[in-house]
Amino acid sequence: MLRFAARRALTSLVPLFVVLLGVFLLARLTGDPAALYLPESATAEQRAEFAAANGFDDPWWRQLLDYLAGVLHLDFGTSLRTGEAAATMALRAFPATLQLAATTMLLAVLAAVVIGSWAAFRPNSVADRISSFLSMTAASVPDFWFAITGVLVFAVVLGWLPTSGVDAGAASWVLPILTLVIRPVGVLTQVVRGAMVSALSAPYVRLARSKGADDLRVVTHHALRNAAAPALTVAGDLTVGLVNGAVVVETIFGWPGIGKLMIDSILGRDFAVLQAAVLLTAVTIFVLNILIDIGYALLDARVREKVAV
Repeated sequence: MLRFAARRALTSLVPLFVVLLGVFLLARLTGDPAALYLPESATAEQRAEFAAANGFDDPWWRQLLDYLAGVLHLDFGTSLRTGEAAATMALRAFPATLQLAATTMLLAVLAAVVIGSWAAFRPNSVADRISSFLSMTAASVPDFWFAITGVLVFAVVLGWLPTSGVDAGAASWVLPILTLVIRPVGVLTQVVRGAMVSALSAPYVRLARSKGADDLRVVTHHALRNAAAPALTVAGDLTVGLVNGAVVVETIFGWPGIGKLMIDSILGRDFAVLQAAVLLTAVTIFVLNILIDIGYALLDARVREKVAV
């Protein structure tokens, strides 16, 4: 298993370099930082001094080499906005994103297991059809629509919840989590239901029932264990998507996470912070993908044999 993880880590180096190169080049397409950080009356000499002080006067390839050399030494540069180390700002914002993603996925998995198992236990019933319709609808509607609608209904019209920020304590978590949890619940419910329908019709389940096992034990101790592997893979992919796609939701709700930091850095042409935030997110996604593959191998003996080769 360790050799498998090492191989996956090595194969991730190439896409990681592509991410580094892409964000470095695309960040500079946002414009000249001097236009934001210097007054309109700044002279050409002042602009030249600003560029030289921040290394923007070098050719792009030289800037790229300096950036890559800094990454190898864990030096990601300094923020133009605050003068703080870019890595420090990214690391400070990232836990908020991870907390939001982890809480969302925990609630999504619990809800999907209950709803999917219940629907699979009575296939083609009215409850099964209603849950299938609602889950497919939830999986199809984009997050930003839920976010805007939630703000309009619960914050503006009803006034029950804050529109943004984290100052309101637990109430600040409600709208971001509700927005993010709806789609994963819809997707996972469909996966759990499909896997549970197959598991409940398997011979070992019929054998367990013939020995007098009650319905709860059949579902929790027999069928659900064997249906966990595909659900785990999808849940892992959805978690990666939450970490990667938190930009829109964090911006709408003013959540102080890595997504909002990226948007603020783009608007502020703060290249160093943007590059550090994207790199941290990319590394996290690669690590999560490796952990997902390892978890799937631990649950499925057939995959575990292939991994061991």
